[in-house]
Amino acid sequence: MKQLTPEGQQIINNIAQRYNFSPDAVFSMLQSVINGNGSMAQFNHPEFGGSGQWMKGGMIMLGDMFNYYLKNSVGGLCQELSDLIANQPGLIQSGSFQSQHQGAQQQSNFGGNQQQQNSSGPMWPVSLFVPPPAGSSGNWWPAGLQFPNSTGAQNNVRYAYFATIRRLAIEANGHVTLYDTLDHQIGGFSQQQSVGGSITFTSQYGLVDVNSLPIISIDNVPVQKRDDPASTFQSKPANIQVADQEADIFGAIEKLANLKDKGILTDAEYSAKKAELLARL
Repeated sequence: MKQLTPEGQQIINNIAQRYNFSPDAVFSMLQSVINGNGSMAQFNHPEFGGSGQWMKGGMIMLGDMFNYYLKNSVGGLCQELSDLIANQPGLIQSGSFQSQHQGAQQQSNFGGNQQQQNSSGPMWPVSLFVPPPAGSSGNWWPAGLQFPNSTGAQNNVRYAYFATIRRLAIEANGHVTLYDTLDHQIGGFSQQQSVGGSITFTSQYGLVDVNSLPIISIDNVPVQKRDDPASTFQSKPANIQVADQEADIFGAIEKLANLKDKGILTDAEYSAKKAELLARL
């Protein structure tokens, strides 16, 4: 995401004060609305009740589904940010945005009227973002990843999640790290409330530390593991390869059983994953 100009930061601060959200939360939502081409947003922030979705025209879904006051505030915020970025050249990607969905979720309209926007209107004659260097797209994640399914920012750390290609980009301390998300179906991110705090995400396996994911690259430089399991595996005799593979599968099944015992996996999810692993023997 581009860097805010001083005027843009002041606008975000003013909006945050009027809607009773933090500037960090408003900036996070601004990114989500931009990624939604100004007409929708998929977001995940604790001040918005966790993960949710907004679409222009009144449709909004929140994790805290019965908090109608929060729905009104989030709906009004998204609409105002949508109007704001419509007047910012280059933020809307004409004809190339890929809309996202979250499976078979029920749409629900929020109760009451939307929170009133500033009477002066959203037509600010200033630029929100510092222009990117010549020849730069302005995207901070590695080139070639196209558009993320979701983005977020907190405490000077930001992420971009690319579900279809199983990649996660995180920028922290001026460096961008690209991770392989493996088979995780990521539902949301969180960070300890301190600069440099650890980043975790939720998936079908529960709460997971980002540091447990394999690293693909750092600042676009590929990372080579010191002990590459693939090369080690290929150098072993065939009978030892099979034994190692079986041990890995049985170990994975034991971990799944522990997750089921803790209530993280249902019996059906455990049985399906177990059958998938056993089929590899």
